[in-house]
Amino acid sequence: MIFLLIILNLFSSSLSSNGLPPPCSSEIYCYGELIDTVMKMRIYHDSKTFVDLRLKNPPNETIIAFHDFMEISNNTPTIDQVKVWLENHFNPAGSELTPYIPEDFNEKPTFLEGITDKKFKKFASDLNRIWINLCRKIIDEVKDHPELSSIIYVPGRFIIAGGRFHEFYYWDSYWIIRGLLVCEMFQTVRSMIHNFLTIIEQYGFIPNGGRIYYLARSQPPLLSGMMKSYIDRTHDYEFAISSVDLLEKEFNYFITKKTVIVKGHRLARYIDESSGPRPESYREDSSIGNEFDTDEERENFYSEIKAAGESGMDFSSRWFINKNGENIGTLKDLKTRHIIPVELNAILYWNARIISEIFGYAKNTVKQKEYEMKANEILKAVNEVLWNEELGIWTDYDLINNKSRPYFSPTNFAPLWTKCFDATKSLVIADKIVAYIKNLRLDDYPGGTPNSLYSTGEQWDWPNSWAPMQHMIILGLDNLEDSRTSSLAITWAERWIQSNFIAFEKTGNMYEKYIATELGGFGGGGEYEVQTGFGWSNGVILDLLDKYGQNVKSPGSYASQILIDIKLYFVILVIKQIV
Repeated sequence: MIFLLIILNLFSSSLSSNGLPPPCSSEIYCYGELIDTVMKMRIYHDSKTFVDLRLKNPPNETIIAFHDFMEISNNTPTIDQVKVWLENHFNPAGSELTPYIPEDFNEKPTFLEGITDKKFKKFASDLNRIWINLCRKIIDEVKDHPELSSIIYVPGRFIIAGGRFHEFYYWDSYWIIRGLLVCEMFQTVRSMIHNFLTIIEQYGFIPNGGRIYYLARSQPPLLSGMMKSYIDRTHDYEFAISSVDLLEKEFNYFITKKTVIVKGHRLARYIDESSGPRPESYREDSSIGNEFDTDEERENFYSEIKAAGESGMDFSSRWFINKNGENIGTLKDLKTRHIIPVELNAILYWNARIISEIFGYAKNTVKQKEYEMKANEILKAVNEVLWNEELGIWTDYDLINNKSRPYFSPTNFAPLWTKCFDATKSLVIADKIVAYIKNLRLDDYPGGTPNSLYSTGEQWDWPNSWAPMQHMIILGLDNLEDSRTSSLAITWAERWIQSNFIAFEKTGNMYEKYIATELGGFGGGGEYEVQTGFGWSNGVILDLLDKYGQNVKSPGSYASQILIDIKLYFVILVIKQIV
């Protein structure tokens, strides 16, 4: 009984004033005196560094040792003393992982033969080799002693994003997988998908990333999309059939936990239900949180910023709702939980279609029809609530002010990407989409479509452009099967490939984000420096080169071709004169 009271006491002490638990149960990685002290003393330049350290001793021993250390130092240790203590009690960030050379790496995948431009062919070959640098496996000790690390154990290899990110990320993995499939690394893809399935078995959903401090939030649910991409390439229907129950479990998690009724329709939004700041950005969140007057306001802010983290777009004016109902503001104006996002619902539609398709392979006609109906319900909801007739495109919906949000985001094109539209109206939709692009002059940017038209200094705002958003728009435009939008898709694909290529030629790096206003420029802003690697940037370029490799040319290729044509013209003239 005494032991039970102690446990209950510890549990209640971890709850916030609003009764919500912290993002995870670890008193080291998610809440408590240790993380609070380390973050407030700015021991590390990047808050994420601390929560990625690996313990040398069990958590309870580490906490006792820390309390003893604080008592000896009269609760006022110096920065140097804390640094020494941390070095004695933790291993470096990323020490749970080991580099892994995938057995299915192919030096010369077949798709390279379809790329006509020699510079782009070499570019694709170089990107293919980067997979070796980004492939990781979790060491066996983590399986035996998971309590010593914040990482979530998975059995198979996977591709990390790069830079500061020492773990897998959920939605990143979709675009990484697209690139891996092009490079014929089918077993690596299967391993990554299987890893995610084991996580759904354990937690009922897939967290934002592969750390326990992400366990209170997910990301756009793209596992079904990964499975669809995989089986379309490999025809491994048995794997899909054996996994469909877990895909269904994840779908139901979003429908149960993330949806609200809007105008009679069930639609999803991003939401977090934990207390306190994000552990990986504890210092940054706490700094803004301290600007609020009450605990309730502070906790609401923490929930909003974590919900924005669930969206993957952390952060953007897309999630701002100020007192006038506009998107002008700062992070204090985040209202992510009160916005119905276009892409989340378009992706859930896609999930339902894919799950229905897989049940069809299993010859389970009852489930197949059930998910056809679910898909149709989401399709109707998206087009009745989120379609903005005045703008001629889908837009997010503001639950606070009960109105459409008329702001540009690449995600406005998401229903085209997932085919969440009435195909019989493709021509009408194409007319409106072309007009929308022209009105906003979206075709004028040399370095890719910006992520918003509002400059805030946040990394998901103007002028930054991001690989997954370019892929979403380009494939979406192609899905309309209209000559105008297909032409735009090729043009925008070529620009994006050229911009990435120029930056790679100049620096030898692929970047997490780029800049729309400059061909070959990489982005900035937000709460950390631009990262290199980079998983989804590589994947998108490889996928686009696979699709458009016969139609796109590297910078300078056109000028070179003109010179060749001129030289050929004069040669012909000379030959004629000789003859």
